[in-house]
Amino acid sequence: MTLILTPSDWDELCQQAPITCPQNFVLDEFEVLTGVPEYLGRGCNRVLELSPGMWLTLSDEAYCRDWMFKEPEHDHPIQIGICLSGFMHCDIHPKFGGTRSYFSGSGVSPAYVEQNHAGKRIIYVNVGIEPEVLKALFLGDRAWQSEPMQQLFKGEDWKVSFYPTVTARMRSLAQQMWNAPYRGAVKRMYLQAKVLELLAMQLDWLDGNRSKPSDGQLKPTTLNCIYHAREILSANLEQPPSVLELAQRVGVSDRTLQRGFRELFGKTVFGYLTEQRMELAEQWLRQGNCTIAEIATMVGYSNPGHFTAAFKRKFGITPRECLLGKMSVLE
Repeated sequence: MTLILTPSDWDELCQQAPITCPQNFVLDEFEVLTGVPEYLGRGCNRVLELSPGMWLTLSDEAYCRDWMFKEPEHDHPIQIGICLSGFMHCDIHPKFGGTRSYFSGSGVSPAYVEQNHAGKRIIYVNVGIEPEVLKALFLGDRAWQSEPMQQLFKGEDWKVSFYPTVTARMRSLAQQMWNAPYRGAVKRMYLQAKVLELLAMQLDWLDGNRSKPSDGQLKPTTLNCIYHAREILSANLEQPPSVLELAQRVGVSDRTLQRGFRELFGKTVFGYLTEQRMELAEQWLRQGNCTIAEIATMVGYSNPGHFTAAFKRKFGITPRECLLGKMSVLE
């Protein structure tokens, strides 16, 4: 039977949990380190208070058994979440991770159940910002009173959530937060700047996304089919179905499927598949746990040369250069 934990259960277990983190790790005075309960798995969570009302959590967790986290209805801050590895499963949201991020406004969150699976490792960057902090950034500016911005300030109403596509730049920012090159007050300032840059990218997406007319050109039922097709592709990067097979699985014609991908994602089905493969490959290369040949196979390339060529077209560097830590020269 799957174990179900409440927030109080989790807090109690974490008080006695061992902390598994890199050797010689040193905490700064503004961060707290917690571990994962042994009988659930291993890993650690770093919570960094960057300023009053703004915090950053860096999580690296791997579970040895299936379990669920049951969260009751609660007040919710503005939140940004990006998975650098693995996927998050929650019954009130679509699965996010890979190229799907999480961006939520403040307000009241409904109760939810988060599912965690054995054998899966989650590396996650989570930003929390109190609504008053964001409002203060726009003090004297009417921009925060605009309709898109007001989606982030729901007060005692239900919060609104969005799922922006994770760009190479967003992923790079999340990785920089994990590997801050400074200590003490300078590190805190560095992380504040990275969080604000990430927030600016999400706000820009929110403003632009609400002005795009593309979704209105497709019927709601067709939209659901296209998004379902995207989920199938994301879950089968190594051995994806053909365009015809994919269209049949979601219940549209192959022509409608291609049109839907162009309108919603700005790419053909194959173009979208290639982009997801390359972004996932970059993520794995940055982690440094697999060889280039292994990663090529994991994202569906039997020929390493073809993988290298596709990767360089996407990022402007070779997989080997990425593995050695060189940053992308293309956006």
